[in-house]
Amino acid sequence: MYDHLPGGEILRDGLRDLDSGKHSVAAMLVLIARPRLAGHGIQVPDGGAMPHCPEHELYRLLVVEHGTEAYRHYRSLLRRLVSLENALDVQAAA
Repeated sequence: MYDHLPGGEILRDGLRDLDSGKHSVAAMLVLIARPRLAGHGIQVPDGGAMPHCPEHELYRLLVVEHGTEAYRHYRSLLRRLVSLENALDVQAAA
């Protein structure tokens, strides 16, 4: 549904993971974007017992996966997330 947007896979995978209660990188990104997504009418599932601070959980997941390269991946993913949010803004304005 959102795959045509830059970062659309984040939204698709994150919503799916949250719906199943899975703590994943994509799920944490969707939780970070929840306020802007809500502004576009996108319902973000609770996902059960999700962390209070998804930014910290995202970084923790990236440290496990990438070790010392975690910060580079964190910044890259946040840039991708902003691209998705901006694309949703442009789509809504059209």
